[in-house]
Formats: sequence, C-alpha cells, structure tokens
Amino acid sequence: MKARVIAFYLPQFYPIPENDKVWGPGFTEWTNVAKARPVFHGHYQPRIPADLGFYDLRLPETREQQAQLAREAGIEGFCYWHYWMGNGKRLLQRPFDEVLDSGKPDFPFCLAWANHDWKTGTWVNKGGNQMICEQKYPGDDDYIAHFNYVLKAFKDHRYMTVDGKPLFLIFDPYHFKDITNFIHLWRDLAKESGLKGIYFVAMCSATTTVKRNEDGTLSRVVPNLDSASEVYESFIKLGFDGINPMGKNRAEMVYQGKYCRIIRRALQKKFSFLPPLKYDYPKVMKHFYMPEDQWNNVFPTLFPQWDRTPRAGKHEGIYVNATPQNFEEHIRGALQIIRNKPEDKKILFLRSWNEWGEGNYVEPDSLYGHGFLDAIKNEIKAE
Repeated sequence: MKARVIAFYLPQFYPIPENDKVWGPGFTEWTNVAKARPVFHGHYQPRIPADLGFYDLRLPETREQQAQLAREAGIEGFCYWHYWMGNGKRLLQRPFDEVLDSGKPDFPFCLAWANHDWKTGTWVNKGGNQMICEQKYPGDDDYIAHFNYVLKAFKDHRYMTVDGKPLFLIFDPYHFKDITNFIHLWRDLAKESGLKGIYFVAMCSATTTVKRNEDGTLSRVVPNLDSASEVYESFIKLGFDGINPMGKNRAEMVYQGKYCRIIRRALQKKFSFLPPLKYDYPKVMKHFYMPEDQWNNVFPTLFPQWDRTPRAGKHEGIYVNATPQNFEEHIRGALQIIRNKPEDKKILFLRSWNEWGEGNYVEPDSLYGHGFLDAIKNEIKAE
C-alpha cells in the first residue's frame, strides 16, 4: 500500500437556519462560489462544477456519486467536518447523520471536529465580523454528551482507525484550554464502551507564529522554518497521538521571505487597491513538508490548489499554476515522506475534497474535469 488518502469533506452545501438568518434564505457554499469574478487576466473564476453540478447534500444520490468518484481515484475515505458548538448545539450535521443512519454510501469515514467560532468574516472580507455561532467548552457534562453523540459513528464498521482506535481530529487545539482533560475523559469513555481507545490527531500549522503555554494561554513567537519538532511535540504533550500539519504557511514564507510574507499579507488586507498576491504552486510546494513529517505519528497534508477569492477577496494569496500535473508531482513528494512508515500510518490527509469557496478541491470542474482525481489515481493506485 502506497498511502491511505483521507479527504476532508465540507458539508455546507445545503441551507440551514443559522446561515439563512445572516445571509438570507437559501445560502450555501455555492452562493459565493457562483458570484466570484476574476481579479487578473486568466484567473479561473467562477469555478464551475462538472459531473456533480451545484449539488445539494440532502440528496443521497449526490453522496453516493461523491463516494464513487473518490473510490475510483484511490481515496480511502472521507473525513467529515463535524460541528459541535457546545451545550449540544450542532451545525451542518444532516449529511453525516444521514450517511450514518442509512449505511450509505458504504464508504469509509472519520470525523474532524471543526471547533471554532462561526463568524461572518469566514465568508466575506468586509462589513465587520459578526458572530453567527460561538464555539463553547462548557465542561465534562457537555464532553460526555458529545462523546455519546459520536459513539454510534465510532462503532460503525466504516469508521477508519489507527492502531485499532477510531481516528478523531481536532481542528483548533490551541484555543481549547481544557483539551487534555477532554482527551483523557473521552479515552476513558471509549474503553468503557468497548473500544480500544481513540486516536486523537491535532491539526496545526507546521510553521506558526503562535505558541501555546502550559497554562493554556497563547503567546507570539518567531516562526521556525527549519524544524517543526517543537510545534509537534507540544501537542503530543497535551495528549494527542498524532499530528496533521499544514505546510502552507511555511512554504509561502520560504518562497516569499518570512517577514516579507507577513508584511505583504497585512498590507494586502488593509489596502484593497493593491494587485492580488500570487503564489506559483510548483515553486511554493517544494517547501511544503518539514523533516519531522517523516515521524510515524505525523500525517502530512496533500494540497491540490488554493484560491479563497470567493470568500475573502484577493488579499489572501492565489495559487497559480495549480494544475493536475503539478499536483501529481506534489503527491510523489508526499509519498516519499511516508514510504517507511507502518502500513496503517501511511496516511495523507487530502485538503480538500470539496472546499469550493477556497478553491481547494479535487471534485471535477469545468476547466480540468477529472484531472485532480486522476492525479491521485495515477500515483496512489498505479503499481
């Protein structure tokens, strides 16, 4: 086996009351995707879906088609973004609940807890940053209720495991002060429920300007472009079993210059008249992985393309030359990173399956068709 490719899956392709209230009836991820416009000559916007169209995830046929496309490409399963906001409040749960209850598609999955505030700034780059739904951590009673909600998923035969334990990712381990207690509690509950435990994975940036202190507070640090060991080890000390790093920040800093990137991004956000910031995908991706990504408990990220203009305007940086051919080269580099790891830890997290609003997807589109899926198939399934 070359790799266990697990694709992050966004469920925000159907209307929910929380979005209707803020954005108007019928808002989904497609709303911003469809109204995006080019910001430079040759810029591929709006991005138009091909085979699946502007789908609605309330339709089981769509979910079956997605699983079939992923299966044919050599993707092992989906990692569904899971929104538990505290006090039993959930968001965007319908697609996964229906997958779980119906048994269809019969395609492996795991969960990643998207434990962050929902604010309007996620979808627009102006007009303030209104709170839609706050992420809360009320304490043990809520942690137990949360565990009981996901237990059915953990016991499903489709749920993906590492070391025989259900794989559970946490998006923001930095701002969850009580995270070590949460991890210990869930591990105990898992064993009481007949599971071997839970394999907790911290999602983080390989190079960061933030450090978590022992008391749970955060402080600013100078980013280290040469080693990620301090970052990764800090999460292992909190109780995590594994790490899923994102090398985007590091790669951009090496490509553009550490301080130049930080300053340019700040200026880009402040002065809308500046030309869009572009990153040359193949040149940036040469710097995406860190030496520590070869550790057995580190599961690197596959990164096909990036263009958040539908959500954030032009200030965040647009990846140009992000073609299926260049993505295939990126996959080859990732396979070298994991080649000596144990079989069940040869994991590559694909970010993402369907983040259309961030230009970060592999689903078929009108420009490249199945190109990104074929790139995965060519490298993962080819002998």
